[in-house]
Amino acid sequence: MMITINGNSVPSPGRRPHSEARPGVGARWRLQKLAVGCCPPDLTPDKRIVFIGVDLHSDTNNYDHRTSKISVKELIVRRGQPFKLTLKLASPFKPTFDQLTMTVATGEFPSEDLGTMSHFGVPDKVQHSASAKAVWRAELQQSFSPETGILTLTITPPADSPVGEYKMSARLREEERELANLSVLFNPWCPGDWVFLSDEEERKEYVMNEHGIIYKGADNYIFPITWDYGQFEEDMVKICMKILDLNFKHKRDPADDVSARCNPIYVSRVITSMINNANSGGILQGNWGNDFRGGLAPTHWSSSYVILKKWYNFYFCPVKFGQCWVFAGVMCSVMRLLGIPCRVVTNYQSAHDTDSNLTIDTYYADYGVKEKESRDSIWNYHVWVEGWMRRPDLAQDRRYDGWQALDPTPQEKSEGIFCCGPAPVSAILNGHTNLKYDAPFVFAAVNADCKSWLVKRDGSMVNIHSDTSRIGQNISTKSVSGTKRMNITGSYKHTEGDCGSVGRVVVFQSEGCGFDSSFLLPYVDVPLGKALNLKLATDYSYTDTVSVCNWVNVALVLETEKGGGGTTGMNNGSPGTTTQTAVQISSPTPPPQLLIRFEEVSKPVNGEDVNLRMILKCTSSVVRELSININAQAMKYTGQPAGNILTKAMEMKLLPGNDHPIPILIPFLTYNKLMTECESINISAMITDKLESDHVFLAENRIVLMNPPISINTPGEGRLNKEMIAEVLFMNPVKEILRDCSVTLSGSGLFHSEIITRLPDLLPNNRVRVKYSFVPYRSGERTLLVDFDCSSFRDIKKSCTIIVRP
Repeated sequence: MMITINGNSVPSPGRRPHSEARPGVGARWRLQKLAVGCCPPDLTPDKRIVFIGVDLHSDTNNYDHRTSKISVKELIVRRGQPFKLTLKLASPFKPTFDQLTMTVATGEFPSEDLGTMSHFGVPDKVQHSASAKAVWRAELQQSFSPETGILTLTITPPADSPVGEYKMSARLREEERELANLSVLFNPWCPGDWVFLSDEEERKEYVMNEHGIIYKGADNYIFPITWDYGQFEEDMVKICMKILDLNFKHKRDPADDVSARCNPIYVSRVITSMINNANSGGILQGNWGNDFRGGLAPTHWSSSYVILKKWYNFYFCPVKFGQCWVFAGVMCSVMRLLGIPCRVVTNYQSAHDTDSNLTIDTYYADYGVKEKESRDSIWNYHVWVEGWMRRPDLAQDRRYDGWQALDPTPQEKSEGIFCCGPAPVSAILNGHTNLKYDAPFVFAAVNADCKSWLVKRDGSMVNIHSDTSRIGQNISTKSVSGTKRMNITGSYKHTEGDCGSVGRVVVFQSEGCGFDSSFLLPYVDVPLGKALNLKLATDYSYTDTVSVCNWVNVALVLETEKGGGGTTGMNNGSPGTTTQTAVQISSPTPPPQLLIRFEEVSKPVNGEDVNLRMILKCTSSVVRELSININAQAMKYTGQPAGNILTKAMEMKLLPGNDHPIPILIPFLTYNKLMTECESINISAMITDKLESDHVFLAENRIVLMNPPISINTPGEGRLNKEMIAEVLFMNPVKEILRDCSVTLSGSGLFHSEIITRLPDLLPNNRVRVKYSFVPYRSGERTLLVDFDCSSFRDIKKSCTIIVRP
């Protein structure tokens, strides 16, 4: 590795792999009791033996079962699909006289009645328990030669077998031998499996794709980050099976837990409880504060495998630290490895309804600052996963089959532990919130109503706005076979104002969930665009720019004002005009109309001054004297303010019919310290008519800062097991020294573990160039991920695709 700063080579302060191997694990060993053409180790050739060899055909079986990316040495099969096995016997096999009995077993307490043990064989005369579940089958292939003693069998695990690690043994005549260990996974290619997914392109995306995109930012500034799932990396089967074995239900009743692993509903729910460490024993420890000592900030991570391997190698101690997108990325990896189709989903303007009343309360002081703490919150975004499976436990007509919402982020307890789901997305869409699991919580995340309160100086509160459309915006996931963003909001909620949306209250009440829905205001069945005279933005991919230049009419009396939406396009940091809705406290007489919009003067980039303007316009025929309080706050993605950046108070006279721009400048040195741990800036303006003090207006705008650029160069073509060079380049864009600099490289198939390189301090306008050499160990399309971190910029991400030829 070579580090160059401004063209001069410098020694590296240090390079280390992020995760070291666990003692005793580095040297791989494998006990094979039988090998083709070899005697068992405890028998000599002159003794009378029956079994002298077994061929698992692991390479061809795993290829047929689409598990060869995991291993070609260890047998890994999918349930409901046959695989081949060849036995070599010491003497001819006579089907009319001989009975070959085979046994498979999983777990510490295998049982036929629980489906964790099965006896089967050829001929098919093996006696079973009358209550036996998950019975395996074996058939002799037609091409077998009994006179040679070579038996080629076709073995089929049933489509309802528990997933897990099995031991297989065989008995013939007087000898019984353990043949092999094998792993059984779910099978989305098998129509009899509850995880069956009919579309091949979707199976490639949601089971086989090792790389993905997770969306962050805000509903009007959506940006993607590349995530490396790495579900087919070394030891991933062992890691995922250990996750199942350490769950609290297994500790309480191991026999029942292993038996229940036939059910993807049960398995996925167990995984949500094990990804987080809130229940102890889990993989990731959550941390939503600013102190990440003893671990790494959640923004550091780009790969699930790095986290899972670290947890496994260090004796199942929780990895520090994670937040929602990290939890979701890791869970997606585990689900895909086990064979459950899975995708990561981001919900913008996501409600966290702690008291289950379907309202989110927000408080403002009369000078524009969010004032009162509330346990309810609205996150800029929240990330969970969806798993694809049948739900016959809810309905036999398959109305609830398909995508199920699962949330591994520890927020609220479910059945005594921190877990969430699976909740049918179709049930959320139709308001069927009495269904298991945790449907009310997911429903509120995308459908809760928002109430804004003005906290006056004397402590009294006035409800200044109620919004039924703010929550659940631009629900996003990566598209199939591409990198574009797919908007799936319509699968969770009906368009606000249509008949489906109107019916949500009725359905909620009729299902009898025990919630008081009297607080829900009746819908005004008028399209939002018509009511507020807005041009609404439609769906765009994350590479598009939305520039909305409509004025917003905010002269609405509170009792009848039901829009509250404004326009939420995806600016993605591009200059443009963002239309925002200002809300007004009700008054005895409607005031003259006040129109407000925010405009970006330049792209908001971290490291540069933020420059925008707020433009006011009054359609009345008289001059209006206004008192204006503008406030800018650094906001965590959870919707909690981290601190004030800017406060600006002014008075002005607004002439009728004229545009009046108010510049808003936020210097880099003003926001830098707070924004190192935050993702967005919330700008709010409280405007009061001085002649009519009860005419008060509130407008808000969210800004997500784009990171300065980082570049990757990989000259030449990638070849399997041949050295490659990667070059990372970063320039300091600010007029201060960047300290505590580091570059992290990762990527499944390219690096066995994270490579973290500590860099010297970087002076203003200086650039650092780091060259790495590495050897790809897996062919195909691979993703190289780079993370640059320093005192002023936290975890700037960059990735590139490398095609590795065989």
